[in-house]
Amino acid sequence: MTSPTLPVASPRESRAWLGAQLRARRAVAVGTLVVGLLAAATAIVPAYAFGLLVDRVRAGGGTGVLVPVAVLIVTAAVVGGAATGVSAHLIRRLGAGILADLRERTLDVALRLPVAVLDRAGRGDLVSRVGADVSAIDRAVTEVLPTLVSALLLAAISLGTIVGIDWRLGLAGAVAVPLYVLGARWYLPRAAPAYAAERVAIASRSQRFVESVQGVSTVHAYRLEDRHLAGIADASARARDLSTSVFALYTRFVGRINGAELAALGAVLVVGFLLVRRGAVTLGEVSAAALLLHRLFGPVLQLMVTFDKAQDAGASLARLVGVLGTDPDRRAGGTAPATHDLVLDGVSFSYDGATPVLRDVSLRVGAGRVVALVGSTGAGKTTVASIAAGVLRPGHGVATLGGVPVPELPARTIALVSQETHVFAGPLAEDLRLARPEASPQELTAALDRVGALSWALALPDGLDTVVGEGGHPLTAAQAQQLALARVVLLDPAVVVLDEATAEAGSAGARDLEQAAAAALAGRTALVVAHRLTQAVTADHVVVMEHGGIVESGPHADLVTAGGSYARLWAAWTARAGASPTRAGDAPVSVVAGGDPPVPHRRHARWTGSPQTAQRE
Repeated sequence: MTSPTLPVASPRESRAWLGAQLRARRAVAVGTLVVGLLAAATAIVPAYAFGLLVDRVRAGGGTGVLVPVAVLIVTAAVVGGAATGVSAHLIRRLGAGILADLRERTLDVALRLPVAVLDRAGRGDLVSRVGADVSAIDRAVTEVLPTLVSALLLAAISLGTIVGIDWRLGLAGAVAVPLYVLGARWYLPRAAPAYAAERVAIASRSQRFVESVQGVSTVHAYRLEDRHLAGIADASARARDLSTSVFALYTRFVGRINGAELAALGAVLVVGFLLVRRGAVTLGEVSAAALLLHRLFGPVLQLMVTFDKAQDAGASLARLVGVLGTDPDRRAGGTAPATHDLVLDGVSFSYDGATPVLRDVSLRVGAGRVVALVGSTGAGKTTVASIAAGVLRPGHGVATLGGVPVPELPARTIALVSQETHVFAGPLAEDLRLARPEASPQELTAALDRVGALSWALALPDGLDTVVGEGGHPLTAAQAQQLALARVVLLDPAVVVLDEATAEAGSAGARDLEQAAAAALAGRTALVVAHRLTQAVTADHVVVMEHGGIVESGPHADLVTAGGSYARLWAAWTARAGASPTRAGDAPVSVVAGGDPPVPHRRHARWTGSPQTAQRE
């Protein structure tokens, strides 16, 4: 089943957005139009001057009549050339400003989209919009738009001039209009869906490519190279076939346009011949009208040549404007909670609107306390964590902090520490400042020191200025996890929601990560998805989930004694571990998120997840 893509704006929505942009730049748009009209007006002067020359020669004028006509043509050429250049520059400048605003707003929205939206749509769809679609519009702005505007203005002024010479000549030239309309009515209903389908096919190709590259380790591990290459080849073939069919459609359209031009020129010449015989118009006027009409063929052909690019840009614009329509309602400021009690009340959720993932889940995390969520895979723990952090919105029920709905909280109130760790390309200091851009060097070193990462960070080739991430200095998995926890310290949220995948006991750096997690959580309310049951031992309260609902809750010791679902899970866990979680070799580290720093008398098993501050609410 194909994943739904991000929304695509309707033509009306795209026009409304573009109109709003032009109104916001009214002065620049009007100035551009005036210069364009001047360039178009000077372009028709040579044809009209040639008509005057024909009449003067027929009237017996000598070679002297050539001089004023030549001066007029040269003057018009100089003025028209300058006006055309300025017009093209102003059009590109206007279009580039609109595109820059569109690109920035699209990226801003894309970075704020809920994770669930991106997961459903696929990263490839978004990548193609901010990549291929922006490039298509950029090409249209620099190559197509100046030609398009110039051709439209020239066509309007030329037709108006022909009508001014004699309305019957104008009517004869207008024979092309219904033929153009018929050609357009044949082409447009076929072209718009074809171009849209082509963009979707390109997005699908990007999605397959991105998935293969991101999962290259898994692809190699399971020897899936041929399958993924075949999928990419199929997607590429579909995009190629659609591009070929679009071009074939366009070629047939051009044939219809050429037929309209032949009919219009023939009609003007026949009507002009009859009018000259009757003395209604002069031969020079008919010559001027024929030349003006013929002069139109160039702009019309330019319109046709660039029409496919304009269609392509229009489809891309609709896709980008569609992203703007998904802009989440981010309220400025927000309402600060009076307390830091995190409450989920009667929460239900479904990813597809049909299959329930959570059913009437209610839980409370007291201020400064730790609540652990446990249960088998698919019980709904991560979904609960995502709703508590504001990444997902419940279908029913509400998540609040201190009585304030989570979506209405100020920024920096809740931080989600997810399973995935990502090190952004750039200096290590800037990677840390993603959590707090204004952080001073002293604050950066303090955050690293708090999570036990300062020593290795200072030992890097250029210290905190060392370029890390893709193409930079590689960090170990443990270092990347400590870096993510340092971001939590810099962000300084009141509440932290942890959704961690735990590594094998005894893995390198596990003890450092336990201490780093404890330091990052100190003084904060915490909801912890405990993939390893030993993480629940030191929690103040344990919530057991099965099939999207809560089946048990209470302190660890009470739940073990009760002999219910948690007791069975604990027995299975300890049997697999082969020993007590407090056996020798497990360092006693506390992860209590109360008002005091970690205390050594509380026992805690290894904390070996892959934390990352992924989203703020």
